[in-house]
Amino acid sequence: MKKVIILFVALVTGACTLRAQAPKFISTNGKEVIGVDGKPFLIKGTNLGNWLVPEGYMFKFKAVNSQRLINQAFTELIGPEETRLFWKKFQDTYITQADIKFIKASGANSIRIPFNYKLFTTESYMGMNNPNRGFELLDRVIRWCRQENLYVMLDMHCAPGGQTGDNIDDGDGYPFLFTSVANRKQTADIWKRIAAHYKNESIILGYDLLNEPIAHYFKVDEINPHLEPTYKEITAAVRSVDKNHIVFIGGAQWDSNFKIFGKPFDSKAVYTFHKYWTDATKQVVQEYIDFRDKYNVPIYVGETGENTDQWVHDFRIVCEQNNIGWHYWPYKKLDSSRGFMSFNIPDGYQEVIDYTEKPRASFDDIRKAAPADRAKIKAALYAFLENCKFANSIPQKGYMEALGLKVPAK
Repeated sequence: MKKVIILFVALVTGACTLRAQAPKFISTNGKEVIGVDGKPFLIKGTNLGNWLVPEGYMFKFKAVNSQRLINQAFTELIGPEETRLFWKKFQDTYITQADIKFIKASGANSIRIPFNYKLFTTESYMGMNNPNRGFELLDRVIRWCRQENLYVMLDMHCAPGGQTGDNIDDGDGYPFLFTSVANRKQTADIWKRIAAHYKNESIILGYDLLNEPIAHYFKVDEINPHLEPTYKEITAAVRSVDKNHIVFIGGAQWDSNFKIFGKPFDSKAVYTFHKYWTDATKQVVQEYIDFRDKYNVPIYVGETGENTDQWVHDFRIVCEQNNIGWHYWPYKKLDSSRGFMSFNIPDGYQEVIDYTEKPRASFDDIRKAAPADRAKIKAALYAFLENCKFANSIPQKGYMEALGLKVPAK
């Protein structure tokens, strides 16, 4: 009997110890995002834009503005194998542990990581077709963030079929996600796989299910009704394996239109909007505040910025005065003061830019546009990789101070 009692006590003690050591997660309560300490957590941070979803304007390109088009141009310039190697080095160089340490030291508490669904499939993307590549890249950064206590939001910037219908979803110019049952199922399946992988990772802030769905160019009255059911389908897939993390739900028309939403359907949901190139006044966010008050649910701005330091400061103040967390866009940008970091245009890079602006619709066009010296083009692209390294990046003091952050010593 004594042995039985001792065994029972040991089991109870062990269970209590395991319970005490269980990870705590960022959550929600009414209109608040709640930190692991039980207190309100105001999201403050930046987007790792261009790292896993390259965008043309961050390369100083105009016509060539999505990863697919950038990849095609680079392949025409330096060949498929060199392009593959470029992307591998780019992924390993653009964001490193030093960048994560810098972001944390600035006073930011979180980052948002845009990614392309193809990183979790056998489809060719950024030079690879490994269905585990997304986990390899994200696990590495998440490990660094865990060491720094910097929270991570995962953002599906590019969904199967395309959810936006513009360059940012790296698709085919229309939001085919909403016309294809197969695409929606694949989106839900990928999110389920991601959620299963990270369900016990407490440094994950949550999952931004679809970035900027349904651009305004289309017959939105026909497409918009499909958005909330798609979110419900994805959320159900996530919740089948992960009940710990927040789901972030963005409005239609570039994450701006909340009118398409009914009553919140998940107890750990935050509704997210994006805001660019508006007045920096409460009036421009009032409709989102009204939504929050009506449904007693948190709201947050997932992207904003790309403006003057004064505007960045003023809009941040508007957000914070109204209990709206933020991730400003972006962290790092080529030859620009509109981010935490800038880096210099490399020598010879103008020829790369010039090539992307030439007619390339036919093979004859491509031959006529070809550079005289491909070795010089390769050298310029590898100089881009050198310049974007953390050691060679230049902190943007005005921008960071506008965000109420400090500029850490490098």
